[in-house]
Amino acid sequence: MIKTTLKKIVDRNKFKQVSASILEQMNKGEGNVKLLPSSKNYDWWTTEKEAKDNLCLGKVITMGRARYSNTKYHDGLFVSSNNHVINSKDEKVLNPRYLYHLILENEKKFYVDTSTYPKFDSNIFDNLSINLPPIDIQNEIVEVLDKFTELEAELEAELEARTKQYEYYKNKLLINDKFRKIKLSDIGPVKMCRRIFKNQTTDKGDIPFYKIGTFGVEADAYISRELFLEYKDKYPFPNKSDVLLSASGTIGRRVIYEGEDAYFQDSNIVWIDNDETIVLNKYLYYLYGIIDWKVSSGGTISRLYNKIILNTEVLVPPFNEQKRIVSILDKFSSLVNDIKEGLPAEIELRRKQYKYYRNKLLTFE
Repeated sequence: MIKTTLKKIVDRNKFKQVSASILEQMNKGEGNVKLLPSSKNYDWWTTEKEAKDNLCLGKVITMGRARYSNTKYHDGLFVSSNNHVINSKDEKVLNPRYLYHLILENEKKFYVDTSTYPKFDSNIFDNLSINLPPIDIQNEIVEVLDKFTELEAELEAELEARTKQYEYYKNKLLINDKFRKIKLSDIGPVKMCRRIFKNQTTDKGDIPFYKIGTFGVEADAYISRELFLEYKDKYPFPNKSDVLLSASGTIGRRVIYEGEDAYFQDSNIVWIDNDETIVLNKYLYYLYGIIDWKVSSGGTISRLYNKIILNTEVLVPPFNEQKRIVSILDKFSSLVNDIKEGLPAEIELRRKQYKYYRNKLLTFE
């Protein structure tokens, strides 16, 4: 075990770089040369002929120069843009994959806040002090950590495949010319909550107030319970299982109201007072997901007006068929979206395990 700094065992930026625009122009979607942009994980590829004298070869780790760390590993031919490109000076001393895991463990240390955005600090990187084990120990650690990353990659590939499968069946099940065509106005009127003014909200409080920017995520404003109960009693308010719909900003985002104590911004968040003898709420939820809303953009803000919603035509099957379709789509949705039980939950668990063992294996005396 030796104590050293990164600058003694790695090279940084010895490979040629190109501009972001040139890198994008090189992308052909195929070939044996990986294109490595700084801020995104685009699956960009090109040919050696297209890369010309920008072609590089090596086992490298790339990190964004600013704002995004986006640490990536690549072994082979590549062209890089606006990255710090890092590689082992001597692979008999430092395994490149060990270096990759080591950088991931420490990457937050390398970016410092500025008045604009976090920037990579080369001095911090170069002078990071580490305990470097013998190469055979490095190889064993890499083998363990790579198994976690490989499993995560397999799960992500599975999630991508299941998501495509879900989208396929969603469209196939919901779009059928044999179904009855109706307008959304046939199932009920559009409703919205009573208007809440800014001076009626607080940063903390009893009842979360969802605005267009926080709809479907976490509220950043609240109203008093007294006001909530008063408005809920006097004015329109969604019933449990009604499908709330974003009518501006995040147009088309939908959330099933589960009956919790919450309040929603008028005109920006609406719902149809749905007659479930015609369309099940859950079926309506899935229908909303495939509608190409005819958004009005005549004003300063694009908006989904009530008239547009009500005049939208949808295809509706018999009641029992709706139940069958909902049952199938619920299973797919749970698999690809459920953060507690589905593939996303499994991926998050493996990611946490990887970080735990990475910390244990790389931070030792």
